[in-house]
Amino acid sequence: MDLPDLRINYDPVDPDQFDRPVTSFCLETSKDNDDLPLHSHRKGQLVVASHGSVMCRAPGGLWIVPPQGAVWIPAGVQHSNCVADFGKLYTVFIDPQVSMLPRTCCTLMITSLVRELIHRLSVFPPLYPLEGPTSRLGRVLLDELVQMSTTDEMYLPISPDARLQHLATSLLNNPGDRSTMDEVASRYAMSESTFARFIAKETGMTFGRWRQRLHILIAMQRLTAGTSVQAVSLELGYETPSAFITMFKKTMGKSPRRFLAERSRLINSDGLP
Repeated sequence: MDLPDLRINYDPVDPDQFDRPVTSFCLETSKDNDDLPLHSHRKGQLVVASHGSVMCRAPGGLWIVPPQGAVWIPAGVQHSNCVADFGKLYTVFIDPQVSMLPRTCCTLMITSLVRELIHRLSVFPPLYPLEGPTSRLGRVLLDELVQMSTTDEMYLPISPDARLQHLATSLLNNPGDRSTMDEVASRYAMSESTFARFIAKETGMTFGRWRQRLHILIAMQRLTAGTSVQAVSLELGYETPSAFITMFKKTMGKSPRRFLAERSRLINSDGLP
């Protein structure tokens, strides 16, 4: 996927060196970023945000890890994770031989119990005894995960088509671009109607909805990192913060302020430490 490089600012973990069906790690970020190329693991990976935002990149699109959820990346899938400065995340690696989770990337809405199980498992050494309390804890986590529901709200589809990847790169680099569909279509030597069919075929959305989804993902990332609503609305090209708030509420079902308040309440009450 020819998109801007996502960056890593924590020491990566090689889960394949630990011969256990499920392992959990807590990772905290610094401010110094290093390049991280797309990579894969023999094991599947569940990414859970605790503090700060996390954006996952994989073939087919981008995913934002929601505060009440997680992103699942199946075994062998090329991916990279972008974490906010001074953020905190949990990564759970699951052997494909014991995983009953989907075979494609997706967002899971996880329960408080699952979050606590992930935290608890991360406290123990990754090479825990195959028989014992830690092993049983891992099996309970696996049983719970398969019951979690999925959602596509935090996903931006990006097909392998070079034109769509170029467009996604352009909008990620300049999210405030408010060009009309006709103006964007002309950049790719298409008529407006041809461009509309192209976007629908490659993403399953209209251009307006696809660009709005991109704006939501960027807004989620910025807001959870502490950027103000006014600054986010300006970056996304909205004339006023109220126009951005209206769009956010219509799409997410709540205002940015309520979203942030619920996220804070989740972390402070029953979220991961």
